[in-house]
Amino acid sequence: MTWTLAIGERCYSSWSLRGWLLFDAFGIPVKTVSAPLYSDGFARVLADFAPARTVPAAKLGDTVIWDSLALAEELADRYPDAGHWPADPARRAAARSMAAEMHSGFTALRSYCSMNLRTAFRDVPVPDDVRTDLNRIERLWSQADGWLFGDYSVADAFFAPVAMRIAGHDLYVGPNARAYVHKHLAHSSLRRWMEIGRAVDPVLDAYTRDWTETAWPTTTTKD
Repeated sequence: MTWTLAIGERCYSSWSLRGWLLFDAFGIPVKTVSAPLYSDGFARVLADFAPARTVPAAKLGDTVIWDSLALAEELADRYPDAGHWPADPARRAAARSMAAEMHSGFTALRSYCSMNLRTAFRDVPVPDDVRTDLNRIERLWSQADGWLFGDYSVADAFFAPVAMRIAGHDLYVGPNARAYVHKHLAHSSLRRWMEIGRAVDPVLDAYTRDWTETAWPTTTTKD
């Protein structure tokens, strides 16, 4: 039996990206169904995932999970060898804390800089509350040497859309944080997600911004 995951448009739905990475980046098969944002089709798709009201929502038989952090824990329990959390207890506790903080925090950055994997911007003005979020993110990422805890973990999956916001809006962060952003840009699962999204997603006007557009950065972009 294979999991089914309801997702929004890949270029825009940051929580859908997190949910999908919990499968794809850890080698767990999953079938996706599209729940188009801002349309009547969204509710129709999620009717098969009741009581879910948002994406991502995952289903396996009669089991439905409609929260990303709950999904991370459930998959870690069901697939203990997949590596969702670090094996070391102290690192595992820190990774869980980071994922939980991402789950509930950084609302200024998330609201101001929506994830848009189709269009990148430059010269974006940064309000004080967004800079405060970025400063906190830099502090959390300061330990990263590659991924946050050695091997890729749930914490990295949860911060992937944050990295895409920083890359896609050309937001200033220091060298260590920028290297971590580039690590995500090179990640095979995330690159596959972006490629599919750009090929099949419609342009959603809700994500249009009055900022200067620029080319999306790549891992070869110089700091």
